[in-house]
Amino acid sequence: MSWNEQREGIEAGRLDTFVDGSFAFTLTLLLIGGASILDSTASLLRALGGIPAFAMCFFQIAFFWLGHVHWRRLCQSADPAGRWLSLLLVFFALIFVYPLHMVFSGAFAWLSGGALPSNFHATGGPGDMRTLFACYGLSYACMAGTLTLLFAHAARSAARRGFHNLDARRQIRVWSVPAVIGVISTLTALLIPSSAPSWVWAIPGLMYSLLFLIGPVVDRFNRRHASA
Repeated sequence: MSWNEQREGIEAGRLDTFVDGSFAFTLTLLLIGGASILDSTASLLRALGGIPAFAMCFFQIAFFWLGHVHWRRLCQSADPAGRWLSLLLVFFALIFVYPLHMVFSGAFAWLSGGALPSNFHATGGPGDMRTLFACYGLSYACMAGTLTLLFAHAARSAARRGFHNLDARRQIRVWSVPAVIGVISTLTALLIPSSAPSWVWAIPGLMYSLLFLIGPVVDRFNRRHASA
């Protein structure tokens, strides 16, 4: 192994350690106990009521983190483009964690009729819901879009070395789906009139059920490139 390869390996390892630590930090912001130590059974039960929201938030953060892990397996180099895009992903993750928790804690409190606690209360009416879903959708789109750019970078790096990385090209399409859905959800939240009935404000959140389109997109890509 040459000195350049060793140096790139060290730099890539340091970058991955920073990214992993940053994603772990975002999860500490979602701890069900909050910043204080629980001192009563009532506070314990209230904290346990936040487990469903925490589980969904954990899944979303892990979803994006695993995307970066997959990218690293396809792109071993430590070039500036990959480094800056990885740092951009961390930047968006630290922003995403706040609307993420507010959306899911509010959703579970609403679905349970208040049995599951939530620190988020839409006291400002439709304006609060518009702001919340717009921030969530834009953050979601930015994170998925950054991963799309990372896999596009991996595909270009492979092309420069003289071969086609089909997995990277497939992942470009995979991450394009949540990026587009995030943008559409954001636009939907911004366009809903303030006079709309309360149930209409669930539409921007329900649009994320369209993530099932990732499967058909991957299947179509696999069929198209099966001969390769």
